[in-house]
Amino acid sequence: MAELTTLADAVTDLVFDGDIVALEGFTHLIPYAAGQEIIRQRRRDLTLVRMTPDVLYDQMIGAGCARKLIFSWGGNPGVGSLHRFRDAIEHDWPAPLEIEEHSHAGMATRYVAGASGLPFGVLRGYVGTNLPDHTDTIAPIACPFTGEQLTAVPALRPDVGIVHAQQADRHGNVGLWGIQGVQKETVLASRRSIVTVEEVVDELDPRVTVMLPSWVVTAVAVAPRGAHPSYAHGYYERDNAFYRSWDAISKDRATFEAWIDEHVLGTSDFAEHLRLSARDVEVVS
Repeated sequence: MAELTTLADAVTDLVFDGDIVALEGFTHLIPYAAGQEIIRQRRRDLTLVRMTPDVLYDQMIGAGCARKLIFSWGGNPGVGSLHRFRDAIEHDWPAPLEIEEHSHAGMATRYVAGASGLPFGVLRGYVGTNLPDHTDTIAPIACPFTGEQLTAVPALRPDVGIVHAQQADRHGNVGLWGIQGVQKETVLASRRSIVTVEEVVDELDPRVTVMLPSWVVTAVAVAPRGAHPSYAHGYYERDNAFYRSWDAISKDRATFEAWIDEHVLGTSDFAEHLRLSARDVEVVS
């Protein structure tokens, strides 16, 4: 049964150095508060998993949390490159970063296999790409019934799966709505899970389209605006200005380190980070 706790306690109790950690969310409900708490608690040597690593993983890689990245696309959506990700790949700063690259379909298939308790998943994919030449976790397989050549990918079973949602009820059942990614599969595939939510309610909103029952979730923590600068459908909009500003913040190592020191390592929690971000907007305007 899910435990209602604080985000700081959830990370302390459930995320350890060397873990495989997946923080998932697609377009909205990206778990920024949880990712920044991992940075704040200075976790190291993590294997980070995400279908679309964006600014959050740029922050975690630049802060020295990551040893390896398993992914299918990486970038600052609508803006350009992830400079901290590129610096780690090209110059080993702040540490060397191993990568394991898949397609979106391959990653989704791996999560589904993990959630289903299967050792691997099968798809028609990777045809016309050279990813199989560079990724050991992509293998051809023949269908035992038709002989058709297919592709096998191993199940993803993160140590910790982390997602953000709009609501949880007082029993720890989690509900989300809007655009869906692989949040459900991430939680079901993971050995331990943390779900941050906008609020705890007596009854889940009727708009809920995905519900994670309490018995599949390890910990639930309230983190208002915990997906910022992404959005939470029905709660707040995407902060496009932040994504644009991140390009300049992340491009220079010293500027990035000063931002991380002030906005994450120097704050007590995500709420304080949000207050600093609002102050920065007021100064600029």
